[in-house]
Amino acid sequence: MILKTACHNLIKSTLLCTLKIDFNLNEASLTTHIFMILEIEGLDKTFPQADHDKIEVLKNLNLQVTEGETVAVVGQSGSGKSTLLSLLAGLDRQSSGSLRLRGQEISAMSEAKLTQFRAENIGIIFQQFYLMPHLTALENVSLPLEMFGHKDSQQRAQEALMQVGLAEREKHFPHQLSGGESQRVAIARAIVIRPSILLADEPTGNLDNATGLQVSNLLFDLVQTTGMTLLLVTHNTELAQRCSRQLTLHSGTFQ
Repeated sequence: MILKTACHNLIKSTLLCTLKIDFNLNEASLTTHIFMILEIEGLDKTFPQADHDKIEVLKNLNLQVTEGETVAVVGQSGSGKSTLLSLLAGLDRQSSGSLRLRGQEISAMSEAKLTQFRAENIGIIFQQFYLMPHLTALENVSLPLEMFGHKDSQQRAQEALMQVGLAEREKHFPHQLSGGESQRVAIARAIVIRPSILLADEPTGNLDNATGLQVSNLLFDLVQTTGMTLLLVTHNTELAQRCSRQLTLHSGTFQ
């Protein structure tokens, strides 16, 4: 009886120890797989004035975004949202501070390297669509791939148009598309490169409420199904609340 009890206790102890080890390994594994896709530290942006004075647009911004996260930056006009987006997209350079995407410092890149890096990692959706008027929907979407010599550019563009529900409109020109369709083509163009991060600047700002809702539904569905990281800037609080995290930018700083 004593031997049986001792064996039972030994087995129980071994099982508990194994479960504890497995739990710790799984916890460590989860921690290891958290990837910080965007890191901003002490970011400042100033613009010089004619009288040798400077306007501080962004002041000591700090932000970390993990892979697959959806983040909204809200703020009124003049708060610095568009300036921040330009820096994140590599379209402008910060005055000081650090901005790292996928662990690489954006400001340290040459223009040629930055262009290549942006084409491979950053998708951008603008409020104004910015479609090339002389190109069809398919040609607009395939353009970012063709510029860098992707051999499967047309196939990937067709797949992207299918994802946004516009496969049947691939031969139409921008003037033959509605506002909602034009923005969907713009979304397809942004995701066709399979970016690490998707930047959206007021993606529904030029659309009526019903069309804007359709486009925002499409955008968040795509982000969810692909696991893409999304950072959008908007003054639309309802749109911002669909993101997992909301930040308020006021007078160049996060509140």
